[in-house]
Order: sequence, then structure tokens, then C-alpha cells
Amino acid sequence: MKFTNTITIDRPPTEVFAYLSNLENLPRWNYALAETRQLAPGPPGVGTRYLQTRTIPVHTEESLEITEFTPPHNLTIQGTLNAFPANLTYTLHPTANATTLTNTIDLHPPRPLNLLAPIALSRIKSAVAENLAVLKQLLEHA
Repeated sequence: MKFTNTITIDRPPTEVFAYLSNLENLPRWNYALAETRQLAPGPPGVGTRYLQTRTIPVHTEESLEITEFTPPHNLTIQGTLNAFPANLTYTLHPTANATTLTNTIDLHPPRPLNLLAPIALSRIKSAVAENLAVLKQLLEHA
């Protein structure tokens, strides 16, 4: 189950990447998260792990790990989202004085849920688009 959202943020890629790559910022722009915390000190990079608390649709803890870290162009995170294994990729492209951010999410629901996945896909994609709009507002009005 894979989908993509794209948004343009009126900030340079270095600023957008710096904010995105600090995963502890996630709860500021993702309404479904209460907390995301880095498990070991140091700057983010490949291998940096996080534990986050999700409150929507149910209260659960999820683990994340940065698997690709190429400032200011690519950030890939692997982990569990609402109990589904997932890969999240953020690709940043400069456009004039702004950044075009493409977010690709690849969820891997268990086989019994494969038939329901297409029904949920548009709802999940819309929720992610709403979160990206909040990210845009945060970064443009900082």
C-alpha cells in the first residue's frame, strides 16, 4: 500500500531538512502523535532510533529508525506505524527560494487486511496531506 503527497514550502531545503530530520518535531505537525523521542544522544543520521507514542486511532508505541540520511535531499525512515511495517521517504528539491517536498509512504499491512487496505488508503493519504499542510505552516511562519 503505497502513496505519495507533494507540497511546496517557502523555505530553503536546508531548513526544511533540518526540521524534518529531527524526528522529535513530528508531534508538532502530526496530530496522531503525542511524543517522539530519540533513544540515544547525538545528531540524527543513519541508524538513529526513536520511540514514539501514537494516540490516534489507538494508543500505541512505535519504533522508528533513519535508514537514509542525505542532507538536504533525502530522508528515509523505517518502522511501525499503527502496527504496520512502513517506509517513509522525504525527498526535497529546491524550487526558487522554496522546497518541493515529496513524501512517499509504503505501508505493509498483514495479509488478512490486504482486502481492506485500498479502502483505507485514501483516508490515510488525506490525513498525511493534512499533516504536511501543518508542517508547511510551521516552517513558513517560524
